[in-house]
Amino acid sequence: MTSPLTLPPLSLYIHIPWCIQKCPYCDFNSHKLTGDVPEASYVGRLLEDLRADIDWVQGREIQSIFIGGGTPSVLSAKAIQQLMDGVRSIVALSPDCEVTMEANPGTFETEKFSAFVAAGINRLSIGVQSLQEHQLQRLGRIHNPQQAINAAAHASELPLSSFNLDLMHGLPDQTVEMALDDLRQIIALNPPHISWYQLTIEPNTLFASQPPELPDDDTLWEIYQQGHKLLEAAGYSQYEVSAYAKPGHQSRHNRNYWQYGDYLGIGCGAHSKVTLPQQNKILRCEKVKHPKGYLDLTKPLRYQLKEVAVEDRLFEFFMNQFRLLEPVSKSNFEQTTALSAEVASKQLTEAKTLELVTEDELNWQLTQRGHRFLNSVLDTLLD
Repeated sequence: MTSPLTLPPLSLYIHIPWCIQKCPYCDFNSHKLTGDVPEASYVGRLLEDLRADIDWVQGREIQSIFIGGGTPSVLSAKAIQQLMDGVRSIVALSPDCEVTMEANPGTFETEKFSAFVAAGINRLSIGVQSLQEHQLQRLGRIHNPQQAINAAAHASELPLSSFNLDLMHGLPDQTVEMALDDLRQIIALNPPHISWYQLTIEPNTLFASQPPELPDDDTLWEIYQQGHKLLEAAGYSQYEVSAYAKPGHQSRHNRNYWQYGDYLGIGCGAHSKVTLPQQNKILRCEKVKHPKGYLDLTKPLRYQLKEVAVEDRLFEFFMNQFRLLEPVSKSNFEQTTALSAEVASKQLTEAKTLELVTEDELNWQLTQRGHRFLNSVLDTLLD
């Protein structure tokens, strides 16, 4: 151990669990909506959840908020206004707090979202996933390509600080050219931020029980290499494994995750990571997963609360930090784990020998090979 833990920046995640339709690849805590959304009771419970965690704020301002799901845009503008008003009454937000809300193109309405913006939303993340009709159908999406294009156009007209478009590659039976065609169309929409990520089959999903035929590894690597060149040529810089941004538009919320910052999670199944310097503890908390249980006023909101063991802090730190392409600060490592940089350097010996990681006086840095074989790097930290 070195000096005591220091308080990192603090973010807030708010989970809205309902979707119009559950996608076959999705392993998030989402539930198909049947009937009306219980807005008033759920917003009330969210604010109660935040009040219950108030001691974990420890005098910090919230640097970023992410409202995810599920599909948060199934909520009315009135509900989002009540939620944001309630959050602001409980915790202090930084003057330039980034407030992101996820939305699906199929539920995107300009008039409704203008009211969301008025409530304090300043960044939008739109789940496009593909601009090919047959792929959208296979992915279980409820929008069509034109709705996605229209949604991006509307977002560009709103008084937002930024917006993101989500796009998948490595889709069932997808060729290199099909993937690049999707990407070219997304680039043409000129979003400030693009999340371009590979479809993976996750346990406990429909795709896991009925696996589609996915592209082979050589095709996937060709898609990535050519797509990366397209994005760079269009002025996007890759700053995270699957995130590309124009200058000044990196996601502050996601960066806080990857830099091992703190975050409060409220809502069904939401996760928190909290540093308690005076007790030299890092805690992880998970809330009750199912909406019915979460809304039951007779039951506790916390499903699980546990301390991160000191010996696990190193792996957790690098599992997050190595998602970013930038150098990893030794100073930040020591401050957020209370471990010495020497301990980490020794643990990274094998990765350095394999030329997956380099090291200088101030930082560690993944090599290009290290980024490609990130799981191999992490495996060396488990030895």
